[in-house]
Amino acid sequence: MTPPHTRPARRPYRILLPVLAAALIAAAPVMAPAPAEAQSGAISLHLNPRSASEARALRAGLALFAIRQDIRSNGHVTQRGVNNAATIAQRGSGSRAIVHQEGCNHDASITQRGRNDAYGVFQFGCNTSAHVVQRGRGQTGVTIQYGW
Repeated sequence: MTPPHTRPARRPYRILLPVLAAALIAAAPVMAPAPAEAQSGAISLHLNPRSASEARALRAGLALFAIRQDIRSNGHVTQRGVNNAATIAQRGSGSRAIVHQEGCNHDASITQRGRNDAYGVFQFGCNTSAHVVQRGRGQTGVTIQYGW
């Protein structure tokens, strides 16, 4: 006889296996390979600070990148690869914009209208697109993209 405080061993796989099988059957059309021309995509990460200390940290990161790349202007584009396009438009003072593209077929623009804005777009791989508009004072952000 089993003591009252213990239970007989359960076999969770008896319930789990049919559920997994049903999920796989239902997902099969979604998981089917796509044609070659449709197998491209991108991952984008957008960082926008929520506090003054986060904004200072992000600005410091952009400043360190600028120092490391020997960037001496408030707007700078670096391109390594083919068929990349970038535009920076600034009106106001004290703003910094950086576009860094490595790979092919990237497209980016940063428009800053105000003072003390800072933004960086970093694109890697192929076929990414980012367009940023900052209006006002002290806005900060970074977009990092990888495309295939």
